Parts: sequence; structure tokens; C-alpha cells
Amino acid sequence: MRAFLIGLCALVGACATSPAAPAGPGGDTLDAIARDYVAFTLEIGEREPGYVDAYYGPAEWAEAAKANPRTVPQLIQGAATLTERLEAISTAGADPAIVQRKKYLLAHVSAAAARLRMLSGERMGFADEAEALFGVRPELPPLSSFDPVLAEIDALLPGPGSLTERVTEFKSHYVIPKDRLQAVMDAAIAECRARTARHIELPANENFTLAFVGDKPWSGYNYYQGDAQSKIEINADFPIYTERAIDLGCHEGYPGHHVYNALLERTFVRERGWVEMSVYPLFSPMSFVAEGSANYGIDLAFPGDEALAFEREVLFPLAGLDPATAEKKAELQGLLRRLARAEYTIADAYLAGRIDRDTAIDQLMTYSLSPRDKATQRLRFIDTYRSYIINYGLGRDVVQAWVEGQGGDRWDAMETLLSSQILPVDLL
Repeated sequence: MRAFLIGLCALVGACATSPAAPAGPGGDTLDAIARDYVAFTLEIGEREPGYVDAYYGPAEWAEAAKANPRTVPQLIQGAATLTERLEAISTAGADPAIVQRKKYLLAHVSAAAARLRMLSGERMGFADEAEALFGVRPELPPLSSFDPVLAEIDALLPGPGSLTERVTEFKSHYVIPKDRLQAVMDAAIAECRARTARHIELPANENFTLAFVGDKPWSGYNYYQGDAQSKIEINADFPIYTERAIDLGCHEGYPGHHVYNALLERTFVRERGWVEMSVYPLFSPMSFVAEGSANYGIDLAFPGDEALAFEREVLFPLAGLDPATAEKKAELQGLLRRLARAEYTIADAYLAGRIDRDTAIDQLMTYSLSPRDKATQRLRFIDTYRSYIINYGLGRDVVQAWVEGQGGDRWDAMETLLSSQILPVDLL
């Protein structure tokens, strides 16, 4: 690690053995609170399927939560009790890692309390909800602010038909044939792993399985299993383009979700015994860091024109595709990325009931330049995950600004982030 990381090591506790924990009234400790936080999170998972994204702690804890979960009102009270216990722990003069641990637990209990209130029927505005769950308040720019980007794409792809139709037709030349999908994905993932392993020491036994599925609201998902093992699923309902193979390989695998979870497990659960990191609540500040770092990891692993070069030299031949307009494709992808936050404004209006479903789909078609079936799938994601969508674009931008603002090697800063209890508020 470079010198600038030494101070960060003290903050996040990634570079030392576990310091002694301070005690609260009655001998209460952060370790005891962390154990109860895990049980609390697992019980929420019994009240909301999908809330627990990953758990690799003792099986009996999960069994206990399943056998006798508290009701939502009881869990809301449980969140208040955990908060009181945490606030009663004095960290005056404590190791910075302990100070950060308490802060981390408080932030995640607060997010859990907000999610429980939502399960009880409380409705929040899009930005309020995002801030309550993920710790960052997104801006909601007017859709008209994205019109200049649409104009640039219109100039890039002139011709008859709507802009969405032209973009769809152009991208159709880069769809990976289904009979070549496995080979292309294997090659992309292997390259993502090789580029990551040159900079980050991965657990010796790390591995994942890959499967193609359908009828999902997402394009890819990493189910972390513990012991540095993941199950990655790719939604093959819609066309998968060559650049998407790289995106998925990095985002779901290296240096994305698979690496993030494996490093957290190694750093905290195995080396320190901090059990709170053995459970991953989906609607929490953890997801802002997870999705943001996974998306930024694509740019980190393939800086500049390196993704385009890899597509041209490796993926296009494997997919049997013509690379004649590959440069224009890369330019289009850069412009489409600048449209990403338009969906925050659309989701805000849709979830608040200011626009109906058909209008939301039409707006997604216009501002993501997606065909109707793909825009409909995206609205299904918004229906399911709501303000979670901020974690991708905004998360990537915040992580990128933090990593590149550290002044040292970007991979060193990324490894520190992936091995830490750094919160979104710490990145801002």
C-alpha cells in the first residue's frame, strides 16, 4: 500500500489486528450488539424476502430467525433499542477502527428502521427514501436537461425512424449469439479476473459458478455464498452485447461484487470476528458502496480504450461479429452513460403517482433509448427495488471521485474501499 493509505488503514481497520472494544452500561459491547444486529437483520429477511442479500454466519442463527421472527412493529422497536445501545457505547479515545465500527452499525440500523417503516406503509419521496436507505441524497434533474445528449446521439446515428429504433438497430449488430454466449462470457470474466488479480491479492480458494436464467427484473445478480464462493446468474431474456459481457464480468465478479464480499469476509469475519459483516442487508448503505464500486470497477479494470481493444481482439471473434463500427459503438456507449440519471427523475414521478405506468415506460424508452420490452423490464426493476437505482450511476460517480481523489494508485485505494467499513457519507 502507498503512504496515503496508512491513515485510511487506521480509519477502516483493514491493516491491524482487532483492537479492544469499549463497553457500555452493564458491560454491553459492540460485539454483543453486532450479534444482535445480525439476528435482527435475519428476522427482517423473514418479513421481506430478498432483504438479506447474503449471509454466511452460523446456520443456527438463520434457523432461529426463521423459527421465531419478530413482527414488523416489534422489529421497529428492536431498531430503536439497538440504536440506544450503540449510542450508549462511548468511543472517546478509542481506536479509529472502533469509532468507525460504531458509526457503521448506527448507519445500518437507521437504514433498517427506515425500511421497516416502509414495510409498515410509510411512503417517502424518492430522494428522501434513497437518503434514508443508502445514505446519499440524489439530485433529480429535469428530463429536458438530457435533451442535448439525445441530440448528440441523433447526430451520431442519423437516418429514418425514431432515435430509439436507430439505436436498437445499430446495437443489434453487436448481440452475442446465444450459442456463443458461454464462450464470450467465460473469456470476459477471465480477463476481468486477470486484470484484478494483478493488483489485489484474492483469497486462494475464491471461485464462482455462472448460470444463465430468465424472467428476472435484473440483468445479472451475484449471490455470495461465503467462503469466497459466489453464484452468478445472468438474465438471458434480452440481447447481451459484447460490451455488456465485460460489464457483467467486472460488476458481478472482478473487482465487483464477488471480490467485495470475499474481501469483507476475509478482513472482518475471519480476521477480526466482527460478525455484522457476515450479513448483507440489500437496502442499506452497504449497497451504495457495493454497486458503485462494482460499476467503477469496469473503468478501473479497462481504462481508456482498453475495453474496446479487448472486444475487437477477443470478444468479436469469439462471437463471430464484425468490428467495423466498433469505435462508433464505444462513442455511443459513452453518450448513453450520460443519460443514466434520467431514470431517477422518471422513477420519482412514477413512484409518487404523478405519471402512470405507460408514461413511465414511454419516458424510459425516450431517455434510455431502449425498446419497449427492455424499458418495461426496467420499470419492473423500479417497481421491485425503487430508489435502489441510485446506487449504480450515482454510486459509481461518487466512488470514482473518492478513489481518484486519494492521490495514489487507484487500485490501492479501491482495495482499501473493498476491505472496509467506509460509509457513503465518508466518500462524499
